[in-house]
Parts: sequence; C-alpha cells; structure tokens
Amino acid sequence: MSDERLLNIGKIVNTHGIRGEVKVYPQTDFPEVRFKPGNKLQMFPPESGEPITIEIVSSREQKKMYVLKLKGFDNINQVEKYKGWELKVSDSDRVPLPDGEYYFRDIVGCEVETEEGEKLGTITDILSPGANDIWVVKMAKGKELLLPVIDDVILDVDITSRKVKVHLMEGLL
Repeated sequence: MSDERLLNIGKIVNTHGIRGEVKVYPQTDFPEVRFKPGNKLQMFPPESGEPITIEIVSSREQKKMYVLKLKGFDNINQVEKYKGWELKVSDSDRVPLPDGEYYFRDIVGCEVETEEGEKLGTITDILSPGANDIWVVKMAKGKELLLPVIDDVILDVDITSRKVKVHLMEGLL
C-alpha cells in the first residue's frame, strides 16, 4: 500500500471502556461504510513509522464519534498507545459517488476553460458556504475567480483529463 494514495477516514481520539474499544473521530462522509464490522483499515502513527492493519469487530455511533472494537485488542492497555493514530484506506477503496458529484481531491488541480475554449486557470480550493459549493480558480495574473457549482455555470467536468468547461455568467469575471 506504500505507493498508493491513501484517504484519511478517522482519527483515534481516546479509548472507551476497559475492553479494548477505541473512540474514533470520523473524517469521512461515509462512516457507516468505513467502520462496518469486517472492514480492514490501515492505522498510522501520528509521527512516522509503520502502519498496522486492523479489522473492525463491531462499531457504533456515539455523540458524533464512533466506538470501534478491533480484532485482537481485548483490553484498555492494548489500545491506550494508539491515541492520535490515523485510520486510512486505499484510494482504490473510495465509495463511488452519484453522477455529478466529485471528491474534492479530484476537482482541485483541474484546468478551467470557457465554453469558447479560453483557458481561465486552475482550481485551487473548494468553499462550502451554503446552498452550493464554490470552486476557487487561480487565474494567470494571480487573480482569483469564484465559480458557483450550479448547472448554469459548470457545463462539463472531465476528471480523467482534469478539465472543467464553464459558462461565465455576467458578473462572474
């Protein structure tokens, strides 16, 4: 797994009880999928070092956290040292999204051009202020263009070629 891109899906923030359970802060939109019993995850130390592969025996949501029971860890002393460790999965294990929805990491870095073919710049950030996301485009002279992610503006997104075609509505530029 060392050459693969990894996705952070959670962080162990504490132990729970005396039977070896850990409390995890989820960093994924799909915790019910990621923390399902039987799933195998990679556990990485906060600094550096070798990851450990773990298997989830049971999980439950508790106050915006997840309490996980891990295979082979049966008491608090065995899990105490894993506070602060990150839980990760391979990029190839991503949950498929519906059409028209994209992972942030797939959008950031895409080139943006108008429907006429004029190159505008590169998407550098994504803001989520409310009703819809805003893609931040870094233009040639350092200027930023804020593109609302709505059907009238975003015409086509091609993740494979890393290109986004847009219609510039009046007032956007």
